[in-house]
Amino acid sequence: MKNSTKSLLLLLAVPLLAAGSLPRRAFPGPAAHPRTFRNSLAASAPVDHSPYERLLKKHVNGQGLVSYVGFKADEKEFNQYLALLSKNPPAASWSKPEQMAYWINAYNAYTIRLILDHYPLQSIKDIGSKIQIPLVNTPWAAKFFSIGGEKMSLDHIEHNILRKQYDDPRIHFALVCASISCPRLRSEAYTAARLDKQLDDQGRDFLNNKAKNKVGKTKSQLSKYFDWYKGDWEKNGQSVAKWVNRYSAIKMNDNAQISYLDYNWNLNKQ
Repeated sequence: MKNSTKSLLLLLAVPLLAAGSLPRRAFPGPAAHPRTFRNSLAASAPVDHSPYERLLKKHVNGQGLVSYVGFKADEKEFNQYLALLSKNPPAASWSKPEQMAYWINAYNAYTIRLILDHYPLQSIKDIGSKIQIPLVNTPWAAKFFSIGGEKMSLDHIEHNILRKQYDDPRIHFALVCASISCPRLRSEAYTAARLDKQLDDQGRDFLNNKAKNKVGKTKSQLSKYFDWYKGDWEKNGQSVAKWVNRYSAIKMNDNAQISYLDYNWNLNKQ
């Protein structure tokens, strides 16, 4: 990279760094437009996620750690599922749970695909430029797959579709960024019939895992998710404390002192 290009990237990074800690899927993107591909004839029926579930049951353990070597061995079957997603985007006729399950599965599956494309590696953050600017040149900003004929990034699925269109903060318990501090990757696919129960289960698992959240009555050390996405947790009259208490076995006071744990970016591999 030429010096002038490096200088430009640094100049672009300054205001973002000044804004505080940067999440791995930092900052919402431009305003969303409905992502239902109404003109797609191929998307008339919801996608069957059972091929993906078979792979998850085979290659993800109870701690949510992934055998990327195993996914690599079953790459043909995995790519067939990704092709199914690519050719069958959500239609307007799908229910909200059907659409949400599709996009959560797509995010997590394409994250696995991204890791496989660069495997072996120690962290997803090893992918791409050493100087990474959120929504510009991070692994999550890369448009490396297509859905409904449109090139997309992981950032787009999260910020422009799931966060904007469905307004359910529980998605943060379900999207897995291939890192140790991420929520657990389930060994099953998300489905419309199980979605609400699955998201609540993810919340309980995440908030009661002391490696990811240490909840106390007067002092709590929480995941950076509750800092990075504070605006999401505070929508609709909610608060970080209310969301934590919804799932944590230990309840924190509304005025409890909150600090945030360091984020472990190491790969969530077996």
